[in-house]
Amino acid sequence: MEHHSILAIPEHMQVTFAAAIFLLTYAVIVSEKIHRAVAAFIGAAVLVITGILTPELAVHYVDWNTIGLLVGMMIIVGVTRETGVFEFLAIKAAKMAHGRPLAIMASLALVTAVLSALLDNVTTVLLIVPVTFAIARKLELSPIPFLIVEILSSNIGGTATLIGDPPNIMIGSATHLGFLDFVINLTPVVILIHVTTVFICQLIYKRKMLVTPEIQQRIYEIDETQELKDIPLMKKCLFALGVTITGFFLHQFLGLESSVIALSGASLLLLITRADPEHPLHTVEWPVIFFFIGLFVVVGALEEVGIIEALAHYALEITGGIVVPTGMLILWISALASAFVDNIPFVATMIPLIKNMALENADINAMQNFLWWSLSLGACLGGNGTIIGASANVVVIGMAEKRGSRITFINFFKIAFPLMIMSIIISTGYLLVWYYLHTTVALVSTLVVALAVAGILSIFNKRLAKQSVRHDADQIKSA
Repeated sequence: MEHHSILAIPEHMQVTFAAAIFLLTYAVIVSEKIHRAVAAFIGAAVLVITGILTPELAVHYVDWNTIGLLVGMMIIVGVTRETGVFEFLAIKAAKMAHGRPLAIMASLALVTAVLSALLDNVTTVLLIVPVTFAIARKLELSPIPFLIVEILSSNIGGTATLIGDPPNIMIGSATHLGFLDFVINLTPVVILIHVTTVFICQLIYKRKMLVTPEIQQRIYEIDETQELKDIPLMKKCLFALGVTITGFFLHQFLGLESSVIALSGASLLLLITRADPEHPLHTVEWPVIFFFIGLFVVVGALEEVGIIEALAHYALEITGGIVVPTGMLILWISALASAFVDNIPFVATMIPLIKNMALENADINAMQNFLWWSLSLGACLGGNGTIIGASANVVVIGMAEKRGSRITFINFFKIAFPLMIMSIIISTGYLLVWYYLHTTVALVSTLVVALAVAGILSIFNKRLAKQSVRHDADQIKSA
């Protein structure tokens, strides 16, 4: 490659320089001293200025399918959230739990997980947290147990689909895997992890969740219909969202990229609402989009100079190129790394690494999907390990502090990290069954176990509700 710039780095120094810029960019992102979008963009700019990448190559390394999918979904969600439909669903779920705090915890966790699978985690928690505070106030309870369960549920739910979490968007875009592949292969284990996590959280917090029947009745004072701000707009949004989700289910059969589906859904919504596009475009989180663009360029430089290929060789030497140990290594390293650093740059680095491993090894190439599911489960679920593990965690902590409820790093870590490790142990078992028996056996057996745990959870909730009533009756008698 010829370099005409006087700032061009000599060829024998390019590998060292590209690695240094990558590590420096990563360190700045983790430190949060500079906004991560700025850090990624500066890293990308330095690599182009110094001739490591030409402008054409830099553009080539950007995954435009991921960018298009993110922009399309952000427009749809940005318009839909104005209608209040998500807040309506959260309050409705609390009422269906009949004001029982532990049942409300499970209901809000379920709403959070489902919305995180269909929207994105940050949007989901931004919508659910204010409702949670209103419900906790009515019940005269601390909102912190509810918030911790919602953080965990948002990251677990986002793991279930192609569009639920940025790592999945990136994996789907870089591979032949589509929306249905994620749903079929990941949703069963996500359901099991979700119900197990909620059950354990209920056991942890059951003593803090006792209220009188009179206080329980206060939940019915909240009018969920007040949250619905624009019903005609809501109908149009739900129609466009429904068409888009259907498109995701069919996009492999239609031969269309997921970004085309998302941008087409956003275009349809803008058309039927006849809104000035300026406001919907303002709802797009442009710093996130530019962060991704800069990051793709920085990781692309590692690929260009051969560092990714060298790392792939090294990883294959460690595991002997055997599929299962390689998958387990990816799962556990992804989970532990994502608990402490942003999972997006981590996954951006892992994707070309796994692709290179597949090129080097015929066995891994034949079972690539096993490695992709390992990466997805590790990176998405690992975000539950610490307060800084995922963007949704940081957003909830910030919102809670503004409302006078502080969740410390250690308090969150004591509950969340063991639960994250439990979720990775469950994922390990699931992936081994998936690999050695059959995909169908893994799916069916996991769903059966999940339904059994859900049944136990339901019985547990009913018993605790009876205990609470007896406890109140005893207190009245003693008075």
